[in-house]
Amino acid sequence: MRSRAPRPHRLSRERQQRGGHQSVWLYGRHAVLAALANPDRRVERILATKEFAERHAGELGSKVDLFSREELGQRLPAGAVHQGIAALVAPLEDPQLEDLLAKCGDHALVLALDQVTDPHNVGAILRSAAAFGVAGLVVTERHAPADTGVLAKAASGALEIVPLVRAVNLARTLDQLKEAGFWLYGLDEKGDAAIGDLDLAGRTCIVLGAEGEGLRRLTAEKCDRLVTIPTDARLAALNVSNAAAIAAYEWARRRTS
Repeated sequence: MRSRAPRPHRLSRERQQRGGHQSVWLYGRHAVLAALANPDRRVERILATKEFAERHAGELGSKVDLFSREELGQRLPAGAVHQGIAALVAPLEDPQLEDLLAKCGDHALVLALDQVTDPHNVGAILRSAAAFGVAGLVVTERHAPADTGVLAKAASGALEIVPLVRAVNLARTLDQLKEAGFWLYGLDEKGDAAIGDLDLAGRTCIVLGAEGEGLRRLTAEKCDRLVTIPTDARLAALNVSNAAAIAAYEWARRRTS
């Protein structure tokens, strides 16, 4: 029987800002418009092409500096796909695990990443998390990307929606999730059950390992069970962001069925 009674957890209320106090440039339509719509996000400057500013005048307001597409690109990191819009923003406050748990009901999914370092992957996972109603994403404080424009662009606005908790010690954080009534499932090719065969009701945490490395030994040992996503043997390995999307979908499918 799946039952784990919540026990009190003790966490510091001290908050830190993600990536320190340095402001960052966000770019791309979804990332910037989501930041502007987020009351918790302080926007310091908005740059846009005339065409974008006219098309989104109601969302941008009046304090917009106009540039050509080329001029805008020159003010951003090389290769940034800005779609005619960029904003200089202050970092969000880091939510603590207790803040996330306070928002979780009896049926909730949390995703945890064990040293996933690619900002494109973390951004894509945030996007899937927002699409499927995931309560929050836990990453390691070290060996995880900062909230850069690359991550925000890949997240397509989800950085403003899904709480991103940075864990100083992932093993301890997983213990705290267990104390709060979560069942932990680690995605691993050595798992003894397919994720589609699991009962994902109640409070569930799905743990995913780093690109290429998978789950660390201690992380895997903290999980209640190791599970797999069945794939064709000719190409068994999935990108971590693809695996997270499938796992979140499996949870959401049961919630709505």
